[in-house]
Amino acid sequence: MSREIIQTPNAPAAIGTYSQAVRVGQTVYISGQIPLDPQTGEMVSGDIDAEIERVFNNLAAIAEAAGASLAQAARVTVFLTDLAHFARVNEIMARFFPQPWPARAALGVAQLPRGARVEVDCILYLD
Repeated sequence: MSREIIQTPNAPAAIGTYSQAVRVGQTVYISGQIPLDPQTGEMVSGDIDAEIERVFNNLAAIAEAAGASLAQAARVTVFLTDLAHFARVNEIMARFFPQPWPARAALGVAQLPRGARVEVDCILYLD
């Protein structure tokens, strides 16, 4: 089975040794997204809602570049530096992912790249 690298200018360029996403067969593995603006490469400033929305917009742009949407998410992992923001993630995530919800894990972590407060990765299944 071959690998296809997915890349789009509508999401932040990788800031390390990884691809935005990799498709293997009918599965797309989207790398963790932090609240970077794809146009400027800078962190979104403001409240946590703006950061969470930017992360989900980045994921949606990569899913679209793979010929899919977040409706095809099988698994989502959320990383938060403060689990007090978990309820906000739930509210905002509901606007990006239709029911039935994907499987999900949410983890509290000490730090994230570039001082981000939220990072989310995703696995899509293409039917």
